[in-house]
Amino acid sequence: MKLIDFHTHIYPDAVAEKATKSIEDFYSLEAENVGTAGQLLEQASLAGVSLNVILPVAVKPSGVAHINDFAVKVQQEHKEFYAFGTVHAAMENIEDEISRIDALGLHGIKIHPDTQLFDIDDERMFPVYSYMQGKMPLMVHTGDYRHPYSHPKKLRRVMELFPSLVCIGAHFGGWSMPDEGVKYLSDMENCYVDISSSFYHLPLSKGKELISSFGEDRVLFASDFPLGSPVKERENLMRLDISDTAREKIAYKNAERLLGINI
Repeated sequence: MKLIDFHTHIYPDAVAEKATKSIEDFYSLEAENVGTAGQLLEQASLAGVSLNVILPVAVKPSGVAHINDFAVKVQQEHKEFYAFGTVHAAMENIEDEISRIDALGLHGIKIHPDTQLFDIDDERMFPVYSYMQGKMPLMVHTGDYRHPYSHPKKLRRVMELFPSLVCIGAHFGGWSMPDEGVKYLSDMENCYVDISSSFYHLPLSKGKELISSFGEDRVLFASDFPLGSPVKERENLMRLDISDTAREKIAYKNAERLLGINI
């Protein structure tokens, strides 16, 4: 069975250990790997992943351009990488950067409101969301009980304001509040969710319930590398009590349709 991993993070080798450690500290979790391109390629090969969606995040406005340049570089160097870009609500000339991301051949935008310290529905992001409608998807870290920025209801508001915007709510739309993800996002037709960083704290039976709530056509396989393991997430996908048809959709077919590709 083919696999597309829709949620991965990598960093320049020189800072990968430090960046991975910051993720561990933020979540109080131990990462499965160090976030280098080499380790991701190795783990993806072991899991049978054909394509890895790279999701950069700039925690400071000053880092946005450099991080997007890195995303372009690794996408050009590795056919197994399909990179998004990132922006920050507090940056100057945000509209220029979203245009540049598009021109550079990056395929979407990733934001992580809880580390970037702005709300999903921050009005400074509205020009970005408007530009993205009908052009590229938005991946959002969604739902953290410790922080208000990424609550699923804020993603819903954005989708109501920008009805042609396709969004992916990471971690079943609500990392530490999955039921809130279902409450606010399950009826939003343009909202996909991924399965990453979920099964370390949710039973597989809950995963089956969440897949049913969102619908098998809107769920994406994802590992959250380096925090998570593509190998372990493949094992979780295979253990889920769902039909083979649903498993195939989650593994790669939904991602192909969303991205407009055929691997």
